[in-house]
Amino acid sequence: MEAYLGLFFISFLAASFLPAYSEVFFTGLVVGGYDPLALWCWATAGNTLGSVINWLIGRYLLHFQDRKWFPVKQHNLSKAQSWFQRVGVWSLLLAWAPIGGDALTFIAGVMRVRFMPFIILVGMGKGLRYGILLLLLLNI
Repeated sequence: MEAYLGLFFISFLAASFLPAYSEVFFTGLVVGGYDPLALWCWATAGNTLGSVINWLIGRYLLHFQDRKWFPVKQHNLSKAQSWFQRVGVWSLLLAWAPIGGDALTFIAGVMRVRFMPFIILVGMGKGLRYGILLLLLLNI
């Protein structure tokens, strides 16, 4: 059980702005003989819930954007909001991407994307990523 909880925690951290590579741990556990379906579930859940933190930060901490410590400058925030308005909520299927995925979930919060569409789309994208990795590992 510790391995599954560890995977959940690392996957959770990997969805934040902190550097963590859940795919490496996931791969080690698959190769180590752990239940592939359980690993997929734990990794997907952890990574999806980690993205919820970014969404919450974007949604509820925006009123601090004039503070020096706020992580995104107004100019960059405006550009990201404009981009998100053009591509829309379906872009959340790409929240798994190693470059820009975390920022995408933050901007979704800023743009006040409703929680249910957010969690469904992000969960689908992240589940697909771990599913593809799992299929590759099991077919080696």
